[in-house]
Amino acid sequence: MRCSFIAKSVAPAMRLLPGLLMAWAVCAAADPVPSSTPASRAEQAYRQLRALRESEPTNLVAAWRFASACFDQCEFSRNDADRARFANEGIAACRQALSLDTNLAAAHYYLGMNLAQLARTKLIGALGLLGEVVNEWETACKLDENFDYAGPDRNLGLLYRDAPGWPLSLGSRAKARQHLLRAVSLHPEYPENHLNLIESYLQWNDRTESLPAAKVLEGILPAAIKKFTGPAWESSWDDWNPRWKTIQTKLNHAPGIVPPHGKE
Repeated sequence: MRCSFIAKSVAPAMRLLPGLLMAWAVCAAADPVPSSTPASRAEQAYRQLRALRESEPTNLVAAWRFASACFDQCEFSRNDADRARFANEGIAACRQALSLDTNLAAAHYYLGMNLAQLARTKLIGALGLLGEVVNEWETACKLDENFDYAGPDRNLGLLYRDAPGWPLSLGSRAKARQHLLRAVSLHPEYPENHLNLIESYLQWNDRTESLPAAKVLEGILPAAIKKFTGPAWESSWDDWNPRWKTIQTKLNHAPGIVPPHGKE
């Protein structure tokens, strides 16, 4: 899926390490489901992390990981009612965690993401939530710019790119470009950062920038395939592969650009 947040990266404070290990252990202990799909894996993670959060309400790692699972459930929701329910659960978990630690970057990050999901369900008031979304992601960026492979900058770039411009909303091509470039600079090994930048150049009809950016992505793919591997990354590659092929088509299969995983 587009946001690919089932697998996360973070360097929490050492005092949170026991809780983090416990959260991971709960997920790892579950029996694998041979016929599982990205949606079923997301639902399983949601149930496990909800149980952990209920049993350890002050476990900050359990709180933000549950909020992450809520976001993933929003992505797979088929209607606004379900999406709003999951988003509100994630919002509540983050706010509770932030009441215990205001400097928890992960909680600010997923608070912004679940607020963004909630905004998707509203016809009236959606734009009013965007200011809070931006504040949360900017705070997360200040606290830990590397979280989720430069996730705060990546998300801010997409928000500024896709939101309506002034005076309707806060959309800004200049700010979008700034944040998307910064995400690539911080974590050039992460395909999502490159894909977002290239797609933005194409959206802006900037072929001069999109072609060299695509060649950079082609260059990092072999290492990325080896690094981002396993069931946790299947959903990401299911999203990244078709997006990369669409880019290739739009660039007319420019020389030097090959499909990921060697697939045509």
